[in-house]
Amino acid sequence: MSQVKKTPAWMVLSAESVVVSLTKPVQMNSVTCDKVTLRAPTVRDVRAANTAAGGDDEQRELLLFSSLAEVGAKDLEGMTLKDYQRLQAGYFRLVQDDEL
Repeated sequence: MSQVKKTPAWMVLSAESVVVSLTKPVQMNSVTCDKVTLRAPTVRDVRAANTAAGGDDEQRELLLFSSLAEVGAKDLEGMTLKDYQRLQAGYFRLVQDDEL
């Protein structure tokens, strides 16, 4: 029997996006934000990030997340590690296949 993963309180998940609440506000597109929304990726988004990163996995992820959040990669680099890890968790929850 598989265990159902409980969605953390800091994450709001839908089929189209995930909203992640941050522990510390950060500047994104010159606006102070305490939440980040990632839209669901398309194959085109993933391919573009792969191409632009030139084989660098960390850069690929950063470029993909910045595209999905519609913010600059430098803005994401200014996040605390804890908040970036929340963003990663939200992304992976967003793209995982529904359980049967």
